[in-house]
Amino acid sequence: MSKTENRVFLLEFEKPLWEIETRIEQLKQSAEEDSVDLSKEVSQLENTYYELHRKIFSRLNPLQRLQLARHPRRPSTLDYIQTIFDDWFELHGDRGGSDDPALVGGVARLEGRPVVILGHQKGRDTKDNVARNFGMPLPGGYRKAWRLMEHAHQFGMPIITFIDTPGAWAGVDGEKLGQGEAIAYNLREMFRFEVPIICTVIGEGGSGGALGIGVGDRLLMLEHAVYTVATPEACAAILWKDAKKSQQAAGALKITPEDLKELGIIDQIVPEPPKCAHAQPIQAAELLKQALVKNLEELTHLGHKQRCDLRYQKFRQIGTFLEKGSA
Repeated sequence: MSKTENRVFLLEFEKPLWEIETRIEQLKQSAEEDSVDLSKEVSQLENTYYELHRKIFSRLNPLQRLQLARHPRRPSTLDYIQTIFDDWFELHGDRGGSDDPALVGGVARLEGRPVVILGHQKGRDTKDNVARNFGMPLPGGYRKAWRLMEHAHQFGMPIITFIDTPGAWAGVDGEKLGQGEAIAYNLREMFRFEVPIICTVIGEGGSGGALGIGVGDRLLMLEHAVYTVATPEACAAILWKDAKKSQQAAGALKITPEDLKELGIIDQIVPEPPKCAHAQPIQAAELLKQALVKNLEELTHLGHKQRCDLRYQKFRQIGTFLEKGSA
């Protein structure tokens, strides 16, 4: 895939950077074709690029962070699996007649250690998104996830989950098949499993659809991911009957990694490469792999009862607060 094809989709705040990047590529090409030294001009433009990039990305509002999390070129669960793990073998079906493509799972090795992997899977284009139901699982997807997690528990294999969904499928079919029950069952069971569980929000973590595979010993979050009880659009429609107020809702919801780390909901913010995960997916995968290996090593040294107790206490403490001025 050429560089031009890879960057067809640009967010509004990315356009000034893309213009400078294009100019840099043109200068490098001219220097090569005409055998002239343009290194000084290229260096000046590169310095301009990185300074502008720093300014833009240090001032992103929550809604712009959400746009980054939803970027169509952002690496998906299967992208990270192929880059980070070895010997990946996908497993299918919930043993009840369903195999939901919006939630994938299987076994692989992380640094030689067998693990079970689960994750929401969005599509790369409209056709693929329709096939994957835009990463919104039906109940069968969560039952498939439970089946694979039970397998991990039985054979002592750590569980690694990747969260990237706007929410579980909220259509009539989902309700008929027991969407709420399937998610609630997973929540209960994930507290019971004795193996290490590491969950990572890699893109958009939305509502109960995210929680259905989101109960873990460690909850990691990529630098430009978001995690929220409801999408800003849905929140604005519910509170103000106006989806156009989504920017206001995004700020109030505290969806960014920094806000969630301060609130004690997530455990670690995983940095993304300078140009973000959608522009540098290999580098993003390397940074995520380092975080996964480090956290898994730490969790392995704990006894299973200690892990379960700490997991329980971690989630019990979410939402507690002290009013200012109180003891």
